[in-house]
Amino acid sequence: MASLLDMRRRIKSVKNTQQITKAMKMVAAAKLKRAQDSVTAARPYAVKMNEILGNLSSKVAGEFSDPLLDERGDERYLVVLVTADKGLCGGFNANLIKATSKFIQEHSDKSAEILPVGRKGRDFFKRRDFTFVEEYVGLTGMGKAELSDAKEIAEKIIKTFVEDEEIDKVFLVFTEFKTVMSQDVRVEQLLPIPSIETDNEEEVKAEAEYIYEQPPAQIFGRLLPKQVETQIYRAMLESVASEQGSRMTAMDSASKNAGELIDTLTLNMNRIRQAGITNEIIEVVSGASV
Repeated sequence: MASLLDMRRRIKSVKNTQQITKAMKMVAAAKLKRAQDSVTAARPYAVKMNEILGNLSSKVAGEFSDPLLDERGDERYLVVLVTADKGLCGGFNANLIKATSKFIQEHSDKSAEILPVGRKGRDFFKRRDFTFVEEYVGLTGMGKAELSDAKEIAEKIIKTFVEDEEIDKVFLVFTEFKTVMSQDVRVEQLLPIPSIETDNEEEVKAEAEYIYEQPPAQIFGRLLPKQVETQIYRAMLESVASEQGSRMTAMDSASKNAGELIDTLTLNMNRIRQAGITNEIIEVVSGASV
């Protein structure tokens, strides 16, 4: 049985851990607010980009060709995995890695390469000897995503896809932020760029008639790389918000569990102390009766 001193030391240790988890929860909450604002601000831009590209696509249909649109075979994949650089965020990284592993397993007849964005995904697949086209770590460690980093990643993906004609498709795996308690893992085709469709094409045609100073085909060709960049940036923003939401939830749960453990240990400590006092009383009474 543990001594009274051991119980006190353990209670002190758990209280120190609880202070750390509470502090981490507060930091995650502050970062989450900033990340959530960034996601909210970026989503309308992505929607408008799809709307304009959809409009341009209808104008240049049948007369435009671009390597980013050309369909290839279905033999070799490049998977862009966006994870966190740090842990202690519940099942955030594990769910992403599990979804990626499942996707690769379901397409086991295909050759797959990885482009990890984030240390956790990089470390997992590096231990399993996967081929990396490139790796990007430390980009979201401060709880935010930079457009310049997304642009660099997008340029690397586009360059690899255009120059290496053996890569047939590029997929993007990331976590879409819903609420603090809910995030969805998404697997989306990045290249070749899928057919761009709006939610309600008739409504868009009625409300938005664009006048282009340059030929639509020329504008369309310039916007296609921007579409890839926008998708990468959006994935990074969604990932940062999801990571902080998961960390906040995990640290809140850890703090509550630490509180329950402290109560249990305190109760056990009181029982040990009470048993010790009882034994001392019995010894005193026994000695007095001799």
